[in-house]
Amino acid sequence: MQIFFSYDKKQVIQALRVHFIGRKEVRLLLIMVNVFAIASAIMFYTHKVLFILPGSVYKKASTFKDAFKMTFSEVGVRLENERGYNSWQWNQFTYYVESPHFIHLYFDSKSFFLVPKQAVKETASLDDLRLLLEEKIRSKK
Repeated sequence: MQIFFSYDKKQVIQALRVHFIGRKEVRLLLIMVNVFAIASAIMFYTHKVLFILPGSVYKKASTFKDAFKMTFSEVGVRLENERGYNSWQWNQFTYYVESPHFIHLYFDSKSFFLVPKQAVKETASLDDLRLLLEEKIRSKK
């Protein structure tokens, strides 16, 4: 199965928010902020943790400005663009998570790759990809 895609900034920002809210450090930070009423009010009204951090990651990463071809096979995943390629065997992924616009393939708790669902819908079946991912790596519920 092959898919071709490039990233949409708004969708990437939303997916990065899903990633950061899933992090234990961010959840702990949110709990600590709630202990301090003034700080929690500021964080609640400004949404600094969930809006500034994903935007800064998007701005710094050149990956989100490239176009890719991704191939899913029985042995793993291959990612290509005009500068080259990289391949990963399925055992290199620890789990995956679905957000509204992306499938997050995690290597560890901090390293992940975003696969746009829209690209899968255009060239393959999202259900087929989900079945393959469930077979090869576990979903984090």
